[in-house]
This record gives sequence, C-alpha cells and structure tokens, in this order.
Amino acid sequence: MPGWDNFYYLIGSASAGLIGLLFVVVTLAAGRDRETSLRGAALYMTPTVVNFGVVLSVSAVCLAPGLPLGARCVAFALATLLGLINAARACWGIAHPRTSAGPAHWSDVWCYGVAPLVIHVTLAGVILATALGPARWAPYGMGGLLLALLLLGVRNAWDLVTWIAPARGTVGASAERQDRGS
Repeated sequence: MPGWDNFYYLIGSASAGLIGLLFVVVTLAAGRDRETSLRGAALYMTPTVVNFGVVLSVSAVCLAPGLPLGARCVAFALATLLGLINAARACWGIAHPRTSAGPAHWSDVWCYGVAPLVIHVTLAGVILATALGPARWAPYGMGGLLLALLLLGVRNAWDLVTWIAPARGTVGASAERQDRGS
C-alpha cells in the first residue's frame, strides 16, 4: 500500500515488541496452580498474542516489496481467519466457563472475544473489497482496524498484568511466610 510504509512499520514494530513483553508477563504467572494458569493462558493470553500477531503479519505483508495483490489478500485472509477462530474460541470459553467462578470481570468476554471478533469480521470485509477491485477507502479501513486491534491488545495486555501481578505478590508472600514457619 503506497504511502503507508511508516504506518505499517510503526504498528508492526509495536506489535512485535508487545508480543515480547507478553512473554515477560507469562513469567509473572509462576507459582500459580498449573490448571488455572493453562486455562487463563488459553482464554486470555493466546487471543492477545494472536491479535498482536495479526497486526504484525499484516504489517509485514504490506511492507513486503513486489508481492502481487492476490498474494497479499491471501496472506491477509489467512491472518484474519486465524484471528476470527481465536476470537470466537475466546468468546465462547470466557462466556461458558468450566468452573462456577465465571469470567473475572464483565468486560472480559467483550474485550477478549466480541470486540476482536467484530474487528476481524470487518477486516475480512475490507480484504474482500481490496481483492475485488481498487477501493479508495480500503487502506484507511485496514489501517484503522489494525490500529484498533493493536490498541485493544494493549488494553488486554494491561488487564493481564494488573490481574497477574497482585496475585504473584500474594503467592510470594504466602511462600515467604511458609519458609519462615509462620
């Protein structure tokens, strides 16, 4: 997409950096119950990483020199399909928990499932419009949707950190009391 190089370089780099930071967040979950951690990672961490991965992948394809439009659209569609499947899975898993605890917060199903699902469906429409012919609005639509996905991912990553970090302090304090024999 001519003239959009700096935009895609910026959001692609931001997504890559945020994926790396999420690996640091995973280390904060050390000391938690394994089953709870795995379920939390599947329902909350994975959708966030996938959203960042979609932004990174689409940005990389947009910046790749010499790719024909058809190949770009196929790559966009594959990334979007992965995002759609993952958002639907998160939406269902958070809305229908296996335990009686339910979602941690009312916004979880909306921010981890519904909003990404809507963004990916709309992104699929933009990709279809791009594939069918030159649509002047399509680059703006794709750019806006990818930025929305990136910002939603930042919100979700922040949500994860603020949920994991206080619990980590509790786990550490509990272990410290046990070490001291209290």
